[in-house]
Amino acid sequence: MQLHTSRLIRSPWLGGSAAALAVVLWALVPLLVSAAGELPPLRLSALALLAGALGTLPMAHGRQRRGAALSKGHGIVVHVGVALLVAGAVGACFASFSLAPPAEAALITYTWPVLFLLASRWLVQGRLTLATLGGALLAFSGAALLVAPQALAGGLSGAWSGYLLALVAALCWALYSLACQVPGWRLGERMPHLLLTASVMTGVASLLLEGVSELPSPQALLATVALGLGPYGIAMLAWDRALDDPQAARLGNLAHAVPVLATLFLVLAGVTAPDWRLPVAAVLVLAGSMTASR
Repeated sequence: MQLHTSRLIRSPWLGGSAAALAVVLWALVPLLVSAAGELPPLRLSALALLAGALGTLPMAHGRQRRGAALSKGHGIVVHVGVALLVAGAVGACFASFSLAPPAEAALITYTWPVLFLLASRWLVQGRLTLATLGGALLAFSGAALLVAPQALAGGLSGAWSGYLLALVAALCWALYSLACQVPGWRLGERMPHLLLTASVMTGVASLLLEGVSELPSPQALLATVALGLGPYGIAMLAWDRALDDPQAARLGNLAHAVPVLATLFLVLAGVTAPDWRLPVAAVLVLAGSMTASR
């Protein structure tokens, strides 16, 4: 998206700070989900997205500008299709953390920048370079390193369902990033409505699949609000602002640091036990993402 911004917003320092803030907040997702672990994943998704919608309302309102309204077809795609991508990304991500080790599921989820690069370059150039393919292969080898023990043990039980859901979340985020590139859609301005619609979608799915549960504890509610206001509120608007920067191509590379930071936060918090495979896989994902984006 190309939004009209002031000189302050075009400052390279502000663009870099916005990108760094988004990366750190996204890296906190697995840790915050673990803190709200008593909530079923779909219910957690609905509440977090609702908090994000309420939190981004004043910020997004301040960025609104006059422009051509969406056609009926584009309006349905944006308000239903894009909202469904957000609901699928968040719901699948949270569910993967409950079915697989959070650090491993997070690394698979955060391969989405590579998927986004593959899709966007194919759409723009009609082909993929050897560097892009090699980087993607390197990044996915890091994710494969985590899945390998399950594969060697045989069978499709255990954490496999969590790994598959993490891959679904990565695909949804990659498609959402592609949607952000459509200039006329202005998703940053429509963020509260998208998050609110996604919250309703996941809330309905939660009632159908998870039933009714007791009220969560204050700690779980606090973690849920932090999820909504941070990674799915401020971070998404901050990243949209960073993409308006003249150096957006370089700032976009910061997203590749998310899996490394997410793993580090989980280990430091004691949620994940140190394992030699985790740093190796994180480095492979980071190196592959950087290589593919060159």
